[in-house]
Order: sequence, then C-alpha cells, then structure tokens
Amino acid sequence: MDQDGLYQRQVIERARAPVHAGPLEGAAGRGEGTNPMCGDRVRIGVWLDADGRIGTVRHQTRGCAICLASADMMAGLVAGQDRSGAAAMGRDFTALLQTGQDGDSCPELRVFAPLHRHRSRIRCATLAWSALEAALIEAPAGTPAGETRDG
Repeated sequence: MDQDGLYQRQVIERARAPVHAGPLEGAAGRGEGTNPMCGDRVRIGVWLDADGRIGTVRHQTRGCAICLASADMMAGLVAGQDRSGAAAMGRDFTALLQTGQDGDSCPELRVFAPLHRHRSRIRCATLAWSALEAALIEAPAGTPAGETRDG
C-alpha cells in the first residue's frame, strides 16, 4: 500500500469511529464552522481549567471523512494545551496542509499531508480548527465541565 493509501485508510477509520464526537453539555465556549462548497458543518464545545488549559473538547461534525477525522483528532490533541499552544498547533497544521511537510509539532496530523495536492479539500481539514479558535475566544478560564459561564 502506498503512503497516500495508508493515510487515506487512517482518516477513514477515524471518521467511522470518532472518539470525541458529541455535544459538550455546559460548554464554556462554542464555535461553529461551515464550508458552503461541500456542506461540511462543525460545532465545537470547549471548557478550560482554572489555569486556562483546554480541559475537554467535543465536536459535532456533519461532513466528509476528512472533516470528521480532522475534528476528532484535533479534539484529542489540544486537550491539555493553553490557548496559544492550540493556536500554534492550528498554524502548524495549516502549514502542513499547504506544503505537505511539517516540523514535528504534531506527528499524528501527518495523515493529512497528502491534501497539499488537493487544494479544494484543505478547508475540509481546517474547518474544525477555525471553530475551535472561535470557541476559545468565547471560553473563560476556570469554568468546570457542567457549568456555563452564566452560572
């Protein structure tokens, strides 16, 4: 199996069995992203611990396998990161998608490297990251899971 085939299989397997899918009740921050070109839609819920680190991220994704796998992998990878760490991961991921090469910041995301040859699919992979960015802007630090910022 060629490298692209291996990557494609890993993306499909993750899309079929997402680990971090579903709503996050009492999310302190929520973000959404829509790709009108293909109909992908992602909703992200996040809460931060008292130190401003990402505690939990859940996603509700309706879209292609690339979008779903990217959202699910992102949700797991950013847990424990602070806002700037998550933003740096997002920038590195975007660079990987544009060039096909990365700087070892997130080896798990290399499965998406072949997309650099398929420009129309890059937005599918970055949609969840954009929604996460919006959710993090909204989320105050120190909101325990199950509580909203309004109390």
